[in-house]
Amino acid sequence: MATASPSPALHDPGAALADRLDAAPEVLELARRFGDAGHTLALVGGPVRDAVLGRPTHDWDVTTSARPDDSERILDAWADATWDVGRDYGTIAARKGDLQIEVTTYRSEEYDASSRKPQVSYGDSLEGDLSRRDFTVNAMAYLLDSATFVDPFGGLADLDAGLLRTPVSPTQSFDDDPLRMMRAARFVAQLGFTPVEEVVAAMTAMAERITIVSAERVRDELDKTLLADHPRAGLTLLVDTGIAAYVLPELPALRLERDEHHRHKDVYDHSLTVLEQAIALEDRLPDGGPDLVIRLAALLHDIGKPKTRRFADDGTVTFHHHDVVGAKLARKRLRALRYSNDVVDEVTKLVELHLRFHGYGTGEWTDSAVRRYVRDAGDQLARLHVLTRADSTTRNRRKAERLQRTYDDLERRIAVLAEAEELEKIRPDLDGNAIMSILGIGPGKVVGEAYRFLMDLRLDRGPLGEDAAREALLAWWAARDDG
Repeated sequence: MATASPSPALHDPGAALADRLDAAPEVLELARRFGDAGHTLALVGGPVRDAVLGRPTHDWDVTTSARPDDSERILDAWADATWDVGRDYGTIAARKGDLQIEVTTYRSEEYDASSRKPQVSYGDSLEGDLSRRDFTVNAMAYLLDSATFVDPFGGLADLDAGLLRTPVSPTQSFDDDPLRMMRAARFVAQLGFTPVEEVVAAMTAMAERITIVSAERVRDELDKTLLADHPRAGLTLLVDTGIAAYVLPELPALRLERDEHHRHKDVYDHSLTVLEQAIALEDRLPDGGPDLVIRLAALLHDIGKPKTRRFADDGTVTFHHHDVVGAKLARKRLRALRYSNDVVDEVTKLVELHLRFHGYGTGEWTDSAVRRYVRDAGDQLARLHVLTRADSTTRNRRKAERLQRTYDDLERRIAVLAEAEELEKIRPDLDGNAIMSILGIGPGKVVGEAYRFLMDLRLDRGPLGEDAAREALLAWWAARDDG
């Protein structure tokens, strides 16, 4: 995997930062206001790193010697609006025009052994603040009042080499905030950086420490890793260091022991390959990518295999119903990570349906089966197309090409039926009110039974029209009474 491209700014970071600030004179004005009040203001962290790398950034994170109350007073006089992002953590946010900025007091933060929230203490020096940052590449600053580039821990050299090191010992850094171990994976995925040996060793030794971090913070870092350009590299780091065993245990569980005859795929490697292939197909989605739902579904689509693996007498391996089992496991894990109900429902639907296409054979499905496929996929049909195509990782070129041609055929059939029947809006020819009027009944479970009968009829035969549907409904009603 390629690392972040070297930038000329590595040789003159101060000039790169000055150029970046030319587009935001309001920030320099704010720095003058802090200076007039006897405080320093410095651009710090990701914005500095990205400017030096020549990457775009929309963040303006600054640190200051001022305490939060002082920062708020200065910001109130400068900004159009201010708000308290986290006074306990020293952060006050403000907006001036289109520019949004967060000002944080010099600080250090660390976790108690059993706490999920950091304990914050304020510092008195910029270098002390930088020493508590996660990695050296994020421990660089630019003093706004004096236009001075500050790099006490060699972050610039690490940027040039594409390395992830911590300003202090990795053990101390990860003990202060265990989430930094997941940030390491994120930067590997986003920037192509390589963690130094000491960082990997500390992540491995301290993996269990991640359990004190809230599920929401873990989820947010996992999302950033998944949505990066190269998520496989970051996920591999999490698995290899043992951190994934605590935050996403279903992923390392895919490293099944292979049978001696190698009659089934390496499920773990297959899942990561499906993720990469799904990313390559995201341009097929209506909104393009990156798409969190398809990436989660691709990663988790086979997590039911460990629980369903069975060996036949001849040594062959089966994973019957791993789609159904996997959907249940995915729902449980995503809920534990505090994903929204929409994301949980969308991902689990895709996991549950990812094998459905394989019943298509070489095109044996009736139009009724195609309609049911579309109906069951619902608003996830475009993603299901992507997932199903990505799930082919065979090295047999002829087999791969045959599978793609077959899916092309299914998509063509869906398109033809959709044009003729508006598949995405499939409904019975009669609604609940019409059913009650025709049968002379009131609301109740019988209306639901009749609705399902008409829906099945619609899926089997296509649009009937109201008259034919009424006739079929009355015949169903008469047969029901006779029964």
